[in-house]
Amino acid sequence: MTDRTRIARQMADPALVRLHRALSRLTSVVTVMNTGAHPDDEQSGMLAWLRLGLGMRVVIACSTRGEGGQNALGPERRGALGILRSREMEEAARVLDADIHWLGHGPDDPVHDFGFSKDGDATFARWGEARIVERLVRAYRTERPDVVIPTFLDVPGQHGHHRAMTRAAQTALRLAADPDAHPEHADEGLQPWQVAKYYLPAWSGAGGTYDDEVPPPPATLTLAASGLDPATGAAWDHIGEQSRFYHASQGMGHWRAVPQDRWPLHLVGGQTEASITQGLPATLADLAALPDAPAALIPAAQAIAEAMAGFPDADAVVAALVRADAALEQAEAGGSSAFHLQHGHRLRRKRAEVQAACLLAARALPTLAYAEPARLFPGADAALHWQWAVPPVHQVTVTPVLPQGVSAAAPTADGCTLTVAGDAPFTPQFLPSWSALGGNGPAFAKVSATLGGRRMTAAFDLETPLEIGPERTLALDPSAVILPLARLPRSIPLRGADGADWQLPEGFSLENATLTLPPALPRGLHVLTPMLDGRPAFSRHEASYPHSGSFSYLAPETLRLLALDLILPEARIGYIGGGGDSIGLWLQRMGADVTLLARLEGAEDLGRFTTLVVGIVAFGSRPDLVAATPALHRFVAAGGHLVTFYQRPDQGWRPDTTPPRRLVVGTPSLRWRVTDAQAPVTMLDPSHPLLAGPNRITPDDWDGWNKERGIYFASEWDAAYVTLLSMHDAGGPPLTGALVSGQIGAGRHSHCALVLHHQLDHLVPGAFRLLANLVQPAG
Repeated sequence: MTDRTRIARQMADPALVRLHRALSRLTSVVTVMNTGAHPDDEQSGMLAWLRLGLGMRVVIACSTRGEGGQNALGPERRGALGILRSREMEEAARVLDADIHWLGHGPDDPVHDFGFSKDGDATFARWGEARIVERLVRAYRTERPDVVIPTFLDVPGQHGHHRAMTRAAQTALRLAADPDAHPEHADEGLQPWQVAKYYLPAWSGAGGTYDDEVPPPPATLTLAASGLDPATGAAWDHIGEQSRFYHASQGMGHWRAVPQDRWPLHLVGGQTEASITQGLPATLADLAALPDAPAALIPAAQAIAEAMAGFPDADAVVAALVRADAALEQAEAGGSSAFHLQHGHRLRRKRAEVQAACLLAARALPTLAYAEPARLFPGADAALHWQWAVPPVHQVTVTPVLPQGVSAAAPTADGCTLTVAGDAPFTPQFLPSWSALGGNGPAFAKVSATLGGRRMTAAFDLETPLEIGPERTLALDPSAVILPLARLPRSIPLRGADGADWQLPEGFSLENATLTLPPALPRGLHVLTPMLDGRPAFSRHEASYPHSGSFSYLAPETLRLLALDLILPEARIGYIGGGGDSIGLWLQRMGADVTLLARLEGAEDLGRFTTLVVGIVAFGSRPDLVAATPALHRFVAAGGHLVTFYQRPDQGWRPDTTPPRRLVVGTPSLRWRVTDAQAPVTMLDPSHPLLAGPNRITPDDWDGWNKERGIYFASEWDAAYVTLLSMHDAGGPPLTGALVSGQIGAGRHSHCALVLHHQLDHLVPGAFRLLANLVQPAG
C-alpha cells in the first residue's frame, strides 16, 4: 500500500467519527438483515439510518460476488471481477458500519452471478433452490436477525436473481425456526432461530433496467429518517451514497440534492406499526424488563448511557465502558436458561462491542498492522508489523491470528516474524463473511489491554489481506490462440512470465518461446494445462484501484487453441474501446489489421480506416468519443463502416445524435434482452452482406453460446436500418433489435447488441465468424 493510500484512508476515517460509530452500536440490541443478490443491491440510505441513526446491527446478506456483471473501471471479469466487487462491498459496508454474510463463494460455486435471468425459477435452475435456501437458513441461525428485509420484490419484470433471493429469504424463515430442518447445523453449534419480522419493500423496483409488472404491497410502516448524522453532519441518505461510492465498478455513487428520508415497508402477515422495533426488545433496558432477565442489565444500560454522554471525553468513555463490561459479564452469568437461549447472543455481541469501543477510546488499538510481504507461498518467511502513532499509555498485547500452516515467532513491541510451512494450503480467495468489528481476512491481530482492572480484547485487521499462493505463476501470452484452418500455422510465438521452464502436454513442443503444433490439429477447441514446478500452473491477475486497494486473483492457467473455419475481410480497423470488453484484443488475435484507439484527437484521420468499431458502453466512459460523434458521422457518410456494440441508454447514448440516424436503445432493459443463451435465432435476411460473407453464417454459428444472447437491444430505428436477426426468450415476444444495419450516405452503420464479447472470451466459434463479417468494409 502506498503512502498516499494510507494518508487518504486516515483522512477518510477521523478518530472521533470512529469512536462515535463504536458507541452508537451500543444503543440497540436489534439486528436487521438486508438480503440481495449482488454487491450494490443493498438499500444503502435505509441501512445508514437503521445502523447509524437507530444503532441497530446491520447485516448485508449477499448471494453472489457480482462476477457476472460489467466493469466500468477496467479489464476484470468473472473471478477477478468477483474479487474486486467483494472488496467494494466490504468498503461500502465499512461506511455503513455493517457486517456482510456471503451466500455465494465465487465463480466456481453453484451460487454465482451468471449474468441475468428473467424469473426466479431460471435462477434456481442454476443455483439450486434447496441450496440457496439452506444457506439462508444458515445465515439466519448464524446472524440471528430480528428483522429481514429483501431489497426487491418477487414480481414479473424484476431481475430473476433478485426474485430468487426474495423467495428464498421467505422460505428460509420457517426452516430456520424448525429444529428438524437441517439438523447438521447443530454440529456447527447453530441453533434454530425465529426471525420476528419479515418486511417487503413497499416501493417498486422498476426503472431504467427493470419493469415491475405488479404494484408493490401497501406500506404498513414508513421508516422516516430524522435529523442529520451527529458525527459528520451528513444526511443519512448521503451517507448511503458515500457507501455506494465504493461500488465504482458499477458506476454507483450519486449526489442527491434532496436526499431520500423515507422508506415504506410492508410487514408480511402483520398490521400497521408505529416503529420497526414495535414488539421487539430494542435496548438493554428493554431486555432488563423481560421475565427472568439478569438484574445486571440495568447497570449495564446505565453505564452505556454514561459513555454516550461522556463523548468525546475519552477518559470518561473508558471509565463508563469498563463498568458496562463488568455488568454485562455479570448478566451473562445470571438470568434463566430460557432467557439466554433467546437473548444470550445479544449480550455476547454487546460485550464485544463494548470492549472494542473501550480499546478505541483508550487509544490502545494500533494505527496500522501489515505483513511484509503480504503475498506469501509455502516455505516463505515474512514480517508482521503493528504501529502506533504515539506509544500507547496502557500495556497492550498483540497476538497474531494466522491461517493454517503459518506460525509466528515470539512477538516484540512492534511485530513478529512469520513462517509458512512447506505444506501450507493456499488461502481461500472468497471468504464467507466480513465484520465491522474486525477479524477479517486469513490473518488479523487480536489486541488486548487491561483497562480499569478489566482485560479488554478486540480484533484489528491487516491493511492488506494476507495471501498464501503459489511461489511462481504463469502468464501465457497469448493464453488463447485463434487458428483459421485455411491458414493453419506450424508454430506460434508464446511467452510465459517466468521464462520457458514450464511444460505442455505431449504432442506440443516448446522451444525458444515458440510453440510447435502437432502435424494435424482437428477442428474445435483444445485446452492445454501447463505444468510449473511439478503442478498445474496458476495465473495471477493483479490490480489496484484507489477505492478498493490492491488485490489479486489466482486462476488455473490454460492455453486454449481454437481451430475453426474463419476468413478475415480485407479491412483496416480502428477499435474504440471503453474498457468494457476485449473485442480489440480478439481482433488482433484473429490476425485482423486493427489499431487500438486509446484516445481520439480532434484532428484524428479516421479516413485511414475502412471500419471503426466502438466497444460496449464506450459512449458512457469515453468523453473523447462523445466529442468525436460528428467525425464518426462524416466517416460513415464518406464511405466508412461504423460498428457499434451495445450501449446503455443512460450512459452517453443519445438516440437522435449519437448514431448517424435515429436509433433508440430499449428501456427498461429487461424487456430488450434475450437471456437464454440457447434461444433460437432466426436470420431474417441470410443474403445480407453481414451474414453472407466472408463467412456464411449458419444455424451452427449460434450453438454453444454462453450466458445470454444479447442485451440493450434497439427498440426503435430509422427507416435506413434493416433488421437481420429475430430471437426471444421462452414466452416472450420476438425481438429484432439485436443486429441492425443501414446504408447511410456512401457508408454503413451497424449496431450489434449481442453479447459477442462474452462469446469471444469463451471461444465460441460462431462469434469469431460473425465478428469477422461485422468488421468488413461498407462495400
